[in-house]
Amino acid sequence: MNYDLGRRLTAELVGTALLLATVVGSGIMADTLSPDSTAVALLGNTIATGAILIVLILMFGPVSGAHFNPAVTLAFLLRGDISAAHAAVYWLVQAAGGVLGVMLAHGMFEQSLLQISTTTRTGGGQWLAEGVATFGLVSTIFLVLRFRAEAVPFAVGLFITAGYWFTASTSFANPAVTLARGLTDTFAGIAPANITAFVLAQMLAAVVAALFCRWLAPPAD
Repeated sequence: MNYDLGRRLTAELVGTALLLATVVGSGIMADTLSPDSTAVALLGNTIATGAILIVLILMFGPVSGAHFNPAVTLAFLLRGDISAAHAAVYWLVQAAGGVLGVMLAHGMFEQSLLQISTTTRTGGGQWLAEGVATFGLVSTIFLVLRFRAEAVPFAVGLFITAGYWFTASTSFANPAVTLARGLTDTFAGIAPANITAFVLAQMLAAVVAALFCRWLAPPAD
């Protein structure tokens, strides 16, 4: 079934909001329960994020494609699966959904709705990590979609679960997530001054991944 643009945008807005509410909310909960162990807090944050991605893709994938991520939308644009005009509004609602999700998480934990992060995340290793994470995420989506489409939700959730631990940046891999996490001074935050470099690395890696996947596994005739 083909869904109209309004329903697709609503799915992207709500899905991205729930993703950020989970990322930030689980970070707050994990840090509260394990204030003396960053590893344990990160593990709690990881499990919640990987799990919600599976659920959200199963819920909203049939409606909007469940991008929840401007880098993923860019990759689908390069592949010709979405128009430039629709991609642009996807980006807008993804960004808006991310901000709403952060506010929702803060509200649930009775914190100030909007904050400015003071957590520094910068440097060549972190930027490389974001490139690797985004390349891996987009490649996971495209190649699993090509060969085992029904497994995409689980593959994406598992990749991000792994990415939290094997990348130096804990695998944001998503410009909307990165932007929204600049508005939370909690466990999941990133200082606004560090956002631009993360987003550039993510978008560049999405382009490289789209080209790589097209070469490696061309669309079936």
